Amino acid sequence: MEFQTRCVHVGVDKDSAYQSATTPIYPTSTFRWDDLESNRGYDYTRSGNPTRRALEENIASLEGGIDCRATSTGMSAITAAAYLFETGDHIIAGKDIYGGTYRLFADILGRQHLEFTFVDMLDLDAIRAAVRPETKGIWIETPSNPLLHVTDIGAVCEIAGEAGAITIADNTFCSPYLQRPLEHGVDVVMHSTTKYLNGHSDVVGGCLVSKHERHAERISYITNALGLACSPFDAWLVLRGIKTLGPRMDAHQRAAGAVAEMLESHSKVIRVYYPGLASHPGHQLASRQQDGFGGMLSFDVSGGREMAERVLTGTKLFQLAESLGGVESLISYPETMSHASMDESARRAAGITEGTIRVSCGIEHPEDLCADLADALGA
Repeated sequence: MEFQTRCVHVGVDKDSAYQSATTPIYPTSTFRWDDLESNRGYDYTRSGNPTRRALEENIASLEGGIDCRATSTGMSAITAAAYLFETGDHIIAGKDIYGGTYRLFADILGRQHLEFTFVDMLDLDAIRAAVRPETKGIWIETPSNPLLHVTDIGAVCEIAGEAGAITIADNTFCSPYLQRPLEHGVDVVMHSTTKYLNGHSDVVGGCLVSKHERHAERISYITNALGLACSPFDAWLVLRGIKTLGPRMDAHQRAAGAVAEMLESHSKVIRVYYPGLASHPGHQLASRQQDGFGGMLSFDVSGGREMAERVLTGTKLFQLAESLGGVESLISYPETMSHASMDESARRAAGITEGTIRVSCGIEHPEDLCADLADALGA
């Protein structure tokens, strides 16, 4: 089946009793056993649930993995991935990753049992130089949040292979509609399903998709043992959202491309970060490893925080809010929102300035979005 057909059909056949056209919600905590030795495949919803399994089968199909485990949040998915490693293991990650991921790595896991080195993921030599005998993993986030840097997935996977390390890729910004990291050599793919997969800003969730059986089995064990799985209702919401993933991503991209071109020509904009622009340093790489450029972009305005605040509070269609990937357009300030958990020196090292603004383009008409931002920027 083609991608969009799989979005609609994979995993939905879970109702043998009444043949519902959509996946039923099983809001039960427990399931009856037939006898002391057997059940119908499910015993307790923390361990497994038919609604959640439908979602997991669907996402695994879209990413091209052998298995998926759906979690309660994107951060719980990252937490589960961290338990693939042992005490003392070393992980390499980008210095410009999502602030919540950076906080988990630097301030929590890095103070407990794992070691992290944050590097420029655009510099393959820097990644190689960071490898040491204890290196067991490389975390890839591409395009990066919030500056849309594009990492060469295949090249990083080669470095990881030489080091005997596994690769885990955060594919939240692209969704599997536009990028499938497993096809480029990645071992495990992570999503915040809150974002494009759900697409309606009404649920939080995450997932991990595995290429290899050993990782799939371990992740299944971890999510059950730590109680990280998402609820049946949340799973149903995400599965509902995925049905329209393709058309939504096409609309997001059209809007983002138009907005990026408008911003690039505006006198008060210093720089636009969008891989779809020919001027973006990662444009050619994104053209090769992605099927499109996505709905996310960031830009730097002249005038620092004062001008940024004027824009952020001056839009009417773009809502000032965190998160991304919903049908409505959002605008945010990494300095105090998505990357506030990074200290100032880490934000500056990542390239985030007081004039940086992040935009999640929804599915509204591109002309309306361009006009809204242009009005907020002023002449």
